[in-house]
Amino acid sequence: MTAYAWRRRRRGEAGQSAVEFVGWVTVLLTAALAAVQLGFVAYAVQQAGTASRAAARVASQGGDGSSAGYGAMSSWLADGASITVPPGAGSDQVTATATVPIPSVIPLFSFPSAQRTTTMPVTTPAND
Repeated sequence: MTAYAWRRRRRGEAGQSAVEFVGWVTVLLTAALAAVQLGFVAYAVQQAGTASRAAARVASQGGDGSSAGYGAMSSWLADGASITVPPGAGSDQVTATATVPIPSVIPLFSFPSAQRTTTMPVTTPAND
């Protein structure tokens, strides 16, 4: 193949690498955003579990479980969270439910909230 024919053949492929680059960058950015979103989902579920356990533990000892649940969470997730500890008067167990909104990486997509429930036995202080 002569040099002229080689240059002529290469000229027809001009811009091909730019198109491939844009395609791969799009795929890689989408994969990265999906990985970050998956991390947010896992973190919100973990925070809901932590908050419900803390709320149930404190409420089982007669304290304010709601504030303990909010205190156990990260502040940026606690703002939109809700923690319910129904009064268990005369019951031998306390159930706390924490609902945490899942943040979205792309504002157009919304995800359901993460919800975790914990039940703990009511403890009474020992009389010495």
